[in-house]
Order: sequence, then structure tokens, then C-alpha cells
Amino acid sequence: MNQARTCVGCRQLESRTNLLRVVRFEGKLQIDVSKKLSGRGSWLHQKLNCLDLAVNRGAFSRAFRSKIDNADLAILKEQAEKMLDK
Repeated sequence: MNQARTCVGCRQLESRTNLLRVVRFEGKLQIDVSKKLSGRGSWLHQKLNCLDLAVNRGAFSRAFRSKIDNADLAILKEQAEKMLDK
């Protein structure tokens, strides 16, 4: 059985198979394609709109319990744009 997770952008519940996992790995935000990297993770729909909502709401800072700087968020957005449909 697949566990449900909440998208940090739109706050809707979804199966983890339909979400991307974002982790803070070695101090940097990155998309965890394998969904197996160690460390705290947050979950996000595979939509740029949800990423924008998460950034605007400060969801990653809350999820990782620390300040996330704009440079890290910009890098995460670049990674997501390469992976996701616009």
C-alpha cells in the first residue's frame, strides 16, 4: 500500500508515487529522483505551479526547519524545469 504525502505547494494529499521528493542533501536542496536519499524530505506535485506556491509560501524553510536562501531555491527551480512539463 502506498502512503499518502502532502504537497508543500498546494497542500493536497497524494500518493508518493505521484509526487517528487525534495531533500536537503549536503546542505543543498535537490530533487530526490530515487526517493531514497537520507535526510529530511518534502513532497511536491510534479507541476511548476506547486513549486512556485511552495517558494512563495516559504514552505521549504518550514519543511526543513531552517532558512533556505534564494540561490538554493533558484537552483531547485532550474532542476524542476528540466524534469517537469510547464
